[in-house]
Amino acid sequence: MRRLAGFLDQAGRSQAEVIVVDDGSRDGTAKVVEQWAACDPRFKLLRNPCNKGKGYAVRHGMLKAVGAWRLMTDADLSTPIEELNALQGRADREHAAVAIGSRALNRRLVAKHQSWFRETGGRLFNLVMKLITGLPFADTQCGFKLYRADAAEAIFSRQILDGFSFDVEAVYIGQRLSFRVIEAPVRWANSEGSKVTAGATARAFADLFRIRWFDLRGRYREK
Repeated sequence: MRRLAGFLDQAGRSQAEVIVVDDGSRDGTAKVVEQWAACDPRFKLLRNPCNKGKGYAVRHGMLKAVGAWRLMTDADLSTPIEELNALQGRADREHAAVAIGSRALNRRLVAKHQSWFRETGGRLFNLVMKLITGLPFADTQCGFKLYRADAAEAIFSRQILDGFSFDVEAVYIGQRLSFRVIEAPVRWANSEGSKVTAGATARAFADLFRIRWFDLRGRYREK
């Protein structure tokens, strides 16, 4: 909380809001956020009814946000929050509605790598993702993505998946709706204690086919 507040102050983002979505956590995170929010109104806590999954949590936060731009970032700040300035600048220069942070475009920016097994699995997932969805991006799974308000509302009002593959789904919907999506390298460091299980990984691969199926059924069509 302190690091985020300090960044907002230094970057002149006094009107920004920080939404923390509690997805059924048991580690006291919600209490910390509530205590901080009592002193700093920029911070807000949203509670999911139970553990619903990362896709549900991000969708909940994005659709409750009111900012002109909406950043999705992991709570562990694996990508330093300071990278927002560079990502925002890149989006502005390239007139993009969605800017996704990438660990793959410049691996020299990765300060701490994942295990060989997880990195290899991630590259395999990305290869399969490209084959099934046709998306051209090198890294859809980095938890640092910036959405313009109109893009966020259009995309997340249609986004369906609650698991980790929601990242692919959101980018896929963005392209289907003709929003300009760009990929930019960001600094990143692996944080231990990942909750991505083997079962979740298997579901993520299966969800790639579900994304195409939802699209064929018209689930992502313009409302």
